Amino acid sequence: MNQNFHPFVIPFMLGVIFLVIVMIVRLVRWFRMMDKRQRVAVSRNIISFKTLKAIWETIRESLFHRNIFKTNFVLGYMHFCFAFGWLMLIVMGKVEEIFASGKIFTEPWLGIFFKYFEPIGEHYPLQGFFAFVMDLLLLFVLSGLILAFIKRSRSTILGLRKTTNHSPIDRTALTALWLIFPLRLFSESITASYKGNGGFLTQTIGNWLSVLPVETIELPAWWAYSIALCVFFALMPFTRYMHIFTEVLLIFLRKWKVVESAEKTGYTFIELYSCSRCGICIDTCQINSAANINNTQAVYFIRDVREEQLQDEIADNCLMCNRCTNACPVGIEQTQIRRIYRRKKGFDSEKLYDYIKPEAPKDAQAKVLYFAGCMSHLTPGIITAMKQILDNAKIDYHFLDEDKSICCGRPLKQQGFLEQANALMRKNSELINNAGGTVLVTSCPICYNSFAKDYNLSIPVMHHSQYIEQLLNEGKLKVSKKKELRIAYHDPCEISRGHNIYESPRNIITKVGELIPAGNEKDDSLCCGGSLANTIINPEQLTAIRNQTLDTLCINHPDILATSCPLCKKSFQRGGNTIKVMDIAELIALD
Repeated sequence: MNQNFHPFVIPFMLGVIFLVIVMIVRLVRWFRMMDKRQRVAVSRNIISFKTLKAIWETIRESLFHRNIFKTNFVLGYMHFCFAFGWLMLIVMGKVEEIFASGKIFTEPWLGIFFKYFEPIGEHYPLQGFFAFVMDLLLLFVLSGLILAFIKRSRSTILGLRKTTNHSPIDRTALTALWLIFPLRLFSESITASYKGNGGFLTQTIGNWLSVLPVETIELPAWWAYSIALCVFFALMPFTRYMHIFTEVLLIFLRKWKVVESAEKTGYTFIELYSCSRCGICIDTCQINSAANINNTQAVYFIRDVREEQLQDEIADNCLMCNRCTNACPVGIEQTQIRRIYRRKKGFDSEKLYDYIKPEAPKDAQAKVLYFAGCMSHLTPGIITAMKQILDNAKIDYHFLDEDKSICCGRPLKQQGFLEQANALMRKNSELINNAGGTVLVTSCPICYNSFAKDYNLSIPVMHHSQYIEQLLNEGKLKVSKKKELRIAYHDPCEISRGHNIYESPRNIITKVGELIPAGNEKDDSLCCGGSLANTIINPEQLTAIRNQTLDTLCINHPDILATSCPLCKKSFQRGGNTIKVMDIAELIALD
């Protein structure tokens, strides 16, 4: 028999071959499913510095897990142990094999099972060094395995309130993964007990095991190690562990400027299979923490899509606040993917919006176009304040939706009515373009997000907090005297995580009164509970979400709670709290 072969390597090789075949088939299918725009982005950017940037990001994220480290150091270390430690075991095993054999190309399994095939009594360069390093790497991976076990049984120790619930196939793959490294330690230690080729760890354990019939135990141990590898590799494409490969691919595609489409494409599946189910999104979700609903979070939505078991109530029960997307170490666009799977078809929409007349208004030459939005019409104090501000600053403006409320289309899009939203957006685009303004200002963050991302307007779009700050900086608007008011600010979801509009409202507040800290600010801001994206959650659960947010915002007992969203203002005013709630525009108009 070949001295570098034993039948126990066959399960390992079968698992690897199966994994490679499935991966190739899936990748070909996904690339064929990409739309034209996505394929063009790949072809234009694949040979560029973007590819070098993708390689660097792959090292940072797929090996070192920088984003997980930033969120949770212990969890980051655990993932780092498995990713970097296992890779280095493979790489160093191959290097040791080259030093021992003097050949670069040898049997593909030799580096994995080298300690079994290593000849007794034959010395090669750096033999002792390799024994030490390989044991150190194995110990490193085992330390991550211990943390993984703790995470499953006592997640709070790792800073997680909840961990993900696994399907049977995931649990089988997880069991195989957990067995791989202890079985490797046991197998190498058994072999070291009579070969004397172990390092500080395997040789010490091997000496302890020498009292056992090692000749009888050795081969079953190596068979078990090989079978564990086979099971894990064979199940990998059908479990969360597929992310080990697809996450790398996702990084490259993003660097090549591929973005999610409004329709399901191959890129959608690459995003879905890049989820490792780390569970970070569970703790960030207010539907879990405040409303006590624990089966609809991004990790479960993605799991159900992958397993083709998605129910409408899971897809629809989401605030679309982007807290999970912001927290996701991989940056999976969960909100956009939900929109795809909320898609509702078969509705005639073209005649629904005949009430919107695209003709240019009489004051069409106004430089500033003001769009209040539906929710501002339901909180008229904001509109009154904006009119006063624009008049005081002597701004030539046209109020686009003064006579009747006109929806921007985003609520329809969030609910999956894409055709209706697109038809409405076309009508609005005509109205805006025919008005002839040089800038569009809106008071509603939902409208701002829609105009900035979903429309293809020829003029810039500003949220009213940005425009008011601009007027103050240009001296067109003045604040007579700073008041003795302690003001906390709430960052609305649509302009915080959506567009990073953090400083403009705060700069306005500092001119009016004292800006005081609030809980969960900026990227970490909480939802007001008035989300228009969720039609499943009941009023009591929305109230719980709103109250959770109010508690964090009022932690330092402000005189005024300020926000820059009419929907947030209306939600907080219903909270029964005695604190006064005002929009940024109302703060300035009061002066």
